[in-house]
Amino acid sequence: MNAKLGFHEIVLYPLITEKAVNMIEAENKLCFIVNKAATKQDVKNALEEAYSIKIDSIKVLNDRKGRKKVFVKINKKFKADEIATKLGVI
Repeated sequence: MNAKLGFHEIVLYPLITEKAVNMIEAENKLCFIVNKAATKQDVKNALEEAYSIKIDSIKVLNDRKGRKKVFVKINKKFKADEIATKLGVI
């Protein structure tokens, strides 16, 4: 993890939209809004440490609202819906 950024500075909040909830159920993916300075590796390390999961891939999207959105593909050994429940998303 980046030495100058802690978990709550990297991962700002989970994104809760209809599309994001459908991705949890269908594709085992979670969606988060993250700090613009955070790299994919920062996000991966922060999430793996915080939730004791394995992440297969991360896709980054800078949206029109100026936010940095990441789509996190969770390893099939772990359930995205269990993590989402812990987060209070579903």
